[in-house]
Amino acid sequence: MTRSIADRTVEELGGPDSVLARQRRDHVEMDRLMERYRTLPDGEDRERALKEVVQLVFSHAFAEETVLWPVVRRSVPDGEELTSRVEEEHQQINDLVSDIERLAPGAPEREEKVRRAFILVQQDIRDEEDLLLPRLQQAVDTAQLRRLGTAWETVRRTAPTHPHPVVPRRPPGNALLGVPLSLYDRVRDALGHRGSGTA
Repeated sequence: MTRSIADRTVEELGGPDSVLARQRRDHVEMDRLMERYRTLPDGEDRERALKEVVQLVFSHAFAEETVLWPVVRRSVPDGEELTSRVEEEHQQINDLVSDIERLAPGAPEREEKVRRAFILVQQDIRDEEDLLLPRLQQAVDTAQLRRLGTAWETVRRTAPTHPHPVVPRRPPGNALLGVPLSLYDRVRDALGHRGSGTA
């Protein structure tokens, strides 16, 4: 059985610039932020932690769908099946967070949706670290993992930061719609707005 990227050193992942190391860093940060949300009392700090989870999860997933999954589909046996599974998880998270952003903080229904979204994020992390990313590492060389890391990071830093249920999960549709939505999301984030867009 292939070892999870969670159990490997940075060097084994291709160095700190490798897409595998970058992915794992984001996953660790997602786990930290979700745990922070769970342990904080209701209030502004807790809402800020949730906002940070959402922004990281959505920019991370958008970069995966735009940069990584096309390479996985081309390079990895069963890549289509593996990426479809992860894309389905991404869509479920997207739908839940859209609902969360429409509900008032502290509402029982909202807290249940947050709990379910966090479970899905953790499942998504496991599927990526235990199944998909190790298979990608077997299929491409270290230089390509580093090039993918640079491209992935560039897209992640400019990606949408909130759910947009009607945006396709795959290029070119996601990339074409992602540019204006990213600008919209980042202005909204800077202004401190809560609530989901209509896209």
